[in-house]
Amino acid sequence: MKTKVWFVTGASKGLGLALVHALLHKGYQVAATSRKLAELKAAVPEGSADAFLPLEVDLLKEDIVRKAIDATRAKFGEIDVVVNNAGYGLVGGLEELTDAEARTNFDVNVFGALNVIRQALPYLRAQRSGHIFNIASIGGFTGSFPGFGIYCATKFAMHGFTESLADEIKEFGVKATVVSPGYFRTNFLESSSLAVPQHPIEAYKAVREMQTLHESSIKGNQAGDPVKAAEVLIQVAEQAESVLHLFLGPDAYGLAEKKMEQVKKDMEAVRTLATATNLDK
Repeated sequence: MKTKVWFVTGASKGLGLALVHALLHKGYQVAATSRKLAELKAAVPEGSADAFLPLEVDLLKEDIVRKAIDATRAKFGEIDVVVNNAGYGLVGGLEELTDAEARTNFDVNVFGALNVIRQALPYLRAQRSGHIFNIASIGGFTGSFPGFGIYCATKFAMHGFTESLADEIKEFGVKATVVSPGYFRTNFLESSSLAVPQHPIEAYKAVREMQTLHESSIKGNQAGDPVKAAEVLIQVAEQAESVLHLFLGPDAYGLAEKKMEQVKKDMEAVRTLATATNLDK
């Protein structure tokens, strides 16, 4: 079995960094991106020149993304696995977040990933193989987190376009998986990865309580191990048959099951009324 070439965004910290470490340890060839090249190189000291390609990339600039994809192919000959991991959290009520704050979160979390997909797919289609992992969140499957509405919306978007993408690229032998992690012990809840509103409205008690919970209680106490999460991604990528939805962590499974039960309950509660909507014959 040939060694696969991985292209990982958001690789200087968190799950992305854990994945890069695991891949290099297992002998894979890895291209990794970050907004700060020096930070990425410092985080991956074991990266040898023949197996590791660190790239400084602004994912919002599609021409830069294209150059990163081309540089990866020039060095390694191909790309087999793409991991859209770059992104950041945003906590704030819908009313208190500005248009600019909301749009910036969408730009990075959604449109940055789309830029990568758009530039990688021509090569994956041509080689008729490949796998795209879009790292969303359990917050992209259930939005029951007061204050995380915009962030959850960006991750719901990833769920939606990954489901469509999977059907679009199936005929080319390319697979797509949307990954929904629960709480993992990364820097995600640090101030460098979790933005807050410039103009908070103190009247939103539920939002402030949720913000305090994440910043003070959950941060540093997450049960999930990012190293184990990285191992799961690698194993799934090596499987002949893949999954479209990959929930990571027992907490993610519990929240997903709770959401599905609630949806089923809501549907059954109004089934007769809600299905009597066809035109009369």
